[in-house]
Amino acid sequence: MALSSHLLLTPTLTFFIHNEGYSTMCGHAIIALTKLAVETALVNTNEMTINVPAGRILARATVVNGQLVEASFQNVPSFVYLCEQQVEVAGLGLVKFDVAYGGAFYAFVSAPALGLQFVPKNFNRLIECGRLIKEAVMSNFSIKHPFEDDLSFLYGTIFIGPAHEPAHHSRNVCIFADGELDRSPTGSGVSARAAIYSAAGELGLNERITIESILGSTMSVQVLGVTNFGPYDAIIPEISGTAFITSRNEFYFDPDDPLRTGFIFR
Repeated sequence: MALSSHLLLTPTLTFFIHNEGYSTMCGHAIIALTKLAVETALVNTNEMTINVPAGRILARATVVNGQLVEASFQNVPSFVYLCEQQVEVAGLGLVKFDVAYGGAFYAFVSAPALGLQFVPKNFNRLIECGRLIKEAVMSNFSIKHPFEDDLSFLYGTIFIGPAHEPAHHSRNVCIFADGELDRSPTGSGVSARAAIYSAAGELGLNERITIESILGSTMSVQVLGVTNFGPYDAIIPEISGTAFITSRNEFYFDPDDPLRTGFIFR
């Protein structure tokens, strides 16, 4: 979910809305929701269970002097779906990629291999390439969730590149939905990346790495455990990050408003 999107919250189920519909999982929205719920006393605990379309999320707040300094969540089982594949992409040639799941399916591609730079002024080119790769992968490969048909689709393309800060592991740029660029490292994407590194023996249990976004904001991930998810070897990732409350709003629906059901232009 982009930062400008909306949260629709019920007592037991959360949906994350973007410009193409809804997301099956959104890590930075979970972090933001944890911040909001704890600091505004919507809950009287620092631990919450949140049900999302992808499954059950366990969120936890670290609070110091009444303020949340870090939010963490235990994500759904995450796994590698396709490893070291390649596809012909119009205008880009042969592109190597992996597909992994962390609440949604993503195609992971090396940005340096395509000559892409991770800077905000390059956002249009990143969106263009991300959409082309997503379309090519969807046209040539079947994406199938082991249990839920509604989750059986490629959610986006995540470009991977070197971190700008030496202490960080790497940098993510996620292109998802109808050409949205995620300003965060993408919590579900970071979970899926942890599954890739774990399967390759590059990330051990309880080993923590920090991944940057295109703006330099960060999320950290560690592998809490391993499990099986249908036919797949999976991990249980924990993602950590921060959030800030920016506003409080009230919305009204006038029964006489002719546009009360909303509208959209495509």
